[in-house]
Amino acid sequence: MNKHVSNSFEFYSFSEMFSMIHNMLGYPFITKAIFIGALISLCSSLLGVSLVLKRYSMIGDGLSHVGFGALAVATAMNVAPLKVSIPVVMAAAFCLLRINSKKSVNGDAAIALISTSFLAIGVITVSITSGMNTDVCNYMFGSILAMSDSDVKMSIVLSIIVLVLFVVFYNKIFAVTFDENFAKATGVKAQLYNTLIAVLISLTIVLGMRLMGALLISSLIIFPSLTSMRIFSRFKSVVICSALLSVICFIVGISGSYIYEIPAGASVVAVNLITFILFTIVAKMKKQFK
Repeated sequence: MNKHVSNSFEFYSFSEMFSMIHNMLGYPFITKAIFIGALISLCSSLLGVSLVLKRYSMIGDGLSHVGFGALAVATAMNVAPLKVSIPVVMAAAFCLLRINSKKSVNGDAAIALISTSFLAIGVITVSITSGMNTDVCNYMFGSILAMSDSDVKMSIVLSIIVLVLFVVFYNKIFAVTFDENFAKATGVKAQLYNTLIAVLISLTIVLGMRLMGALLISSLIIFPSLTSMRIFSRFKSVVICSALLSVICFIVGISGSYIYEIPAGASVVAVNLITFILFTIVAKMKKQFK
């Protein structure tokens, strides 16, 4: 990583930043991380709009904790982490949707129950095996160095699958997002498409945990959609704006991480937060001038 930054936070000129970013792109592992991260950010933002509108925002956070538990157990068993965590997180997402639809347990309570349980399993597994080593910190907070070649290939394939399925079933996802009861009345299999959304978000969360970490991955789902909703109200406009913002914020965040030597995940979240504040200010100004 860049070593030009001192312990104090410095402001660089445009030319200095351009030079640093040019140097950054000379590292293959960083360009690889930017490409994969942009794909995952795109997937997260598209699905995030549906989750936010359906008031399922915290499912992303809960599933990331489930993913951490699964990754910790897989690592302890010397099994490929992604191959274990993906089906486990999918199963957890399906259980959460079933519980929420039956109303046997409050949705927020169900998320808290499942997420904290798996987080506890992960912490216990870590404590009795490897301890808090670098791999565990990477899972918790993310690292652009954490992705192996096999992770990259799997991430590309699965991200493309998520994007293709979202585009193909866009109209159905739109229907169950806005009025599930009406969608059922018109013959749409709402439960099927809710399950599809859960499967897609599960894939996205597990893939994104390697870059963003279990504690921060849900920000890629929530921030872009909430930010877009400050300005836009139509579903299609929100989806397009969310997609653009998510990718741009990720690239800017990774660049800031390199320049100022701060964790990549935290840097991306900070950029998303700043963008959200700016859009909120613009929205308030628009209301004043109407």
